[in-house]
Amino acid sequence: MSLDVQILNALRAARDGAVSGAELSQKLHVSRAAVWARIEDLRSLGYDIEASPHRGYRLLGTPDVLHADDLLSRLGKTKVIGRDIRVFEETTSTNDVIEKLARDGVKEGVVVFAESQTRGRGRLGRKWMSPAKRGLWLSILLRPDLRPQDATRLTVASATALRRAIESQTGLKPDIKWPNDILIYGKKVAGILTEMSAELDHVKYVILGIGVDVNLSQGDFPPELRKVATSLKAELGKPVSRPELAVAVLRELDHDYARIASGQFAAVADEWEAHGTTIGQEVTIRTGDRRIRGRAESLGEDGALLLRTEHGHLERIIGGDVTLEK
Repeated sequence: MSLDVQILNALRAARDGAVSGAELSQKLHVSRAAVWARIEDLRSLGYDIEASPHRGYRLLGTPDVLHADDLLSRLGKTKVIGRDIRVFEETTSTNDVIEKLARDGVKEGVVVFAESQTRGRGRLGRKWMSPAKRGLWLSILLRPDLRPQDATRLTVASATALRRAIESQTGLKPDIKWPNDILIYGKKVAGILTEMSAELDHVKYVILGIGVDVNLSQGDFPPELRKVATSLKAELGKPVSRPELAVAVLRELDHDYARIASGQFAAVADEWEAHGTTIGQEVTIRTGDRRIRGRAESLGEDGALLLRTEHGHLERIIGGDVTLEK
C-alpha cells in the first residue's frame, strides 16, 4: 500500500474530519516532512486538503480524475478485483494493456483504467469512442476456474454488476440487452467486451473490457449515434463523479465474480433476466453471415441465450447482434 493511499485512508477515516501531521507521521512511520511533501503532491493533482495549525489536515474535496491511489483508498479490501489498479493518461486500448500483463503472468484482479483511448474497441471489431475524462474505460484480468464454454457466465455477471453500480450511483434504472449492452430508456450507455485465451478444456485468462459513457454531452456523440447512444450526464441532467462510479463498478464486479466462483450462477442469471430486455421477445440475431429469428426463452446454464427459432428448434447462442422485432 503506497504512502498516498495510507494518507487518503487516514484523512477519510478521521473521526472529527481532521488528522494532525504528527498523528500521520507516527501512524505511517515517516517524517512530518514526508507527510507534508505527499500532501503537497496530492494538492497538485487537485485534492482540496486544508491544513490548520490547530486541527491538522482535512480532506475537503477530490477532483474528477482517475488516480490509482485514490481509487484504492476508496475501494478498500476486495476479494479479487481491484487489488491492483493502474491508470494511464492515454493508451491504445485498456484490453491491449491487460493482454500484455496476462502474458507476463500477472495475477488476476489487476484493473487498468485509461483517461482516453486512441483505439478503443467494442464487439465485432467496432470502434469505441473514448473521449478524455468523459467516461470510464477499463479492463480487468481474470483467471477463472472455468471451461471455455462456460466463460459467457462472466459477461452475464459483468452486466448485472455494472447495472447495479450505475443504479446505486445515479438512481437511474438501466436495462440489459443481451449479450453485453447496458441501456437507459432504450439507448446504450455502457458496453462489455470479453476476450479469452483458453486451452481445450480450461480457460487460461479472460480480459473483461468495460466502457461507460459517463459525462458526455449529446454533442460529443457522432450524428449517427445520437439516436442510439446516451450518457449518464445526459439522462440525469448533471455530471456524475467518475471516481465514485469506478469504485462502485469494481465493488459490484468483485461481488459477482465471487458468486460465479462459488457456483451461484443461477442467482446471477435470475437477476439478469429480471432486468433484461431480451428474454420473452421475438428477436433476430445476426452471427456473421447467418440470421436467426425466434423467441428468446432464457439463459442457459453456461450463460448462452436459448432461442426458440421460427422452425421450433431450440438453439444455443453465445454471441451476435440482437434486434428486437417490433
